[in-house]
Amino acid sequence: MSLDLYLGFVAAVLVLVAIPGPNVALIVANALARGPRAGLVTVAGTSAAMVLQLALVVAGMATAMTVLADIFEWLRWIGVAYLVFLGVRLWRAPAGDLADVGPSARPDRAAFLRGVLVSFTNPKTLLFYGALLPQFVEPSEPAGPQLVLLAATFVIVAAAGDSLWAVFAGRGRRLLAGRGRLRNRLTGGALIGAGLGLALARRG
Repeated sequence: MSLDLYLGFVAAVLVLVAIPGPNVALIVANALARGPRAGLVTVAGTSAAMVLQLALVVAGMATAMTVLADIFEWLRWIGVAYLVFLGVRLWRAPAGDLADVGPSARPDRAAFLRGVLVSFTNPKTLLFYGALLPQFVEPSEPAGPQLVLLAATFVIVAAAGDSLWAVFAGRGRRLLAGRGRLRNRLTGGALIGAGLGLALARRG
């Protein structure tokens, strides 16, 4: 792959990562609720889902997964309902209840699994990867190594960008330390936004 083509791909990914979606909304919500660590754990979850999806695309299984998406559509709606429920609960919570945003015994595990759920069940994602990556493959060279490089680059750039959202939102949490109700509203609104973003995502 030529350097110009690769840099073009990186530029495209940077633009895409800069546009907030359901993943970013969830990351921001968790970082506001529990700090940068929770946001970064959520990034680990969304990135794990990205790795799995990109691996399927590289392996040529995107078409099969599109068919299976009909079977797993209900998972997406469970995720939507869960995120909106948490968001409404936080929006209405008293100022002192910010830490109570769901299962608290293992908050890191909960944040990670939410990240996986939101990222993996977005029906647009797999089709998007399948359409984007081949556009940057050099036809005269073996496709496999190029797709692996592009997929790895996408995950690294996306994880880095999402991590910035987590860190900045975590710092915003400190600024809102004395404004519990406002912080609840911002966190709840971000969770509701993540749920609505997932609900509005369509495969077509």
